[in-house]
Amino acid sequence: MTVKEIMDELQAKGSEQIKNILLKHGVKEPFFGVKVGDMKPIQKKIKMDYQLAKDLYATGNVDAMYLAGLIADDKRMTKADLQNWVEQALSNNISEWTVPWVAAGSNFGWELALQWIDHQEEHIAAAGWATLSNLVALKTDEELDLPALKGLLERVQREVSNSDNRVRYQMNNFIIAVGAHVAALTAAAIEAAKKIGVITIDKNGTACKVPAALDYILKIKDKGAIGKKKKTVKC
Repeated sequence: MTVKEIMDELQAKGSEQIKNILLKHGVKEPFFGVKVGDMKPIQKKIKMDYQLAKDLYATGNVDAMYLAGLIADDKRMTKADLQNWVEQALSNNISEWTVPWVAAGSNFGWELALQWIDHQEEHIAAAGWATLSNLVALKTDEELDLPALKGLLERVQREVSNSDNRVRYQMNNFIIAVGAHVAALTAAAIEAAKKIGVITIDKNGTACKVPAALDYILKIKDKGAIGKKKKTVKC
């Protein structure tokens, strides 16, 4: 499929109702308002295409950017590609889902995540923490730097209360991810969750709630699912 064919199909699948919902959740124009489920048939046809993913992302249309993440060939993404993507990811669903998915599947996820979490731009710092969450969900414990992750848990405890809105949200998700997916650090994540308590962020009047990290980890522990990894973080 060509970029034009895909854009035409996305436009046809757009919905003003979905668009209005997404606007409240931090998605920025331009976009058509396409449900993720309606992108799946396009994804299935394309499967994976490095250049097409980059071309779709370059349109600046958020629906196309999201689809780009679904079809991206993560291992072919260069450091420059990923840096370009994160800088353009002004919508929450792109900065906190699409870019972290692809970065975590690339060869540069850990390196870039550590750079991004220090960035002054809120969307880039949030992308960094989300990338870390995806990495611990995907990588075996042997592939992870456990002492560094423990240090990051301690950093969240120190900095979360003074961090930007979306960064706080992704820091909270990071604690959950470490507690759920890295058995050796579950106890440390539980302690971190106890210390930060339930965080609050501005959800722009939506009904979405911030998950309580402690409760979330304990539920996973009760199910006997601590330490389970994911085959993919893309959805």
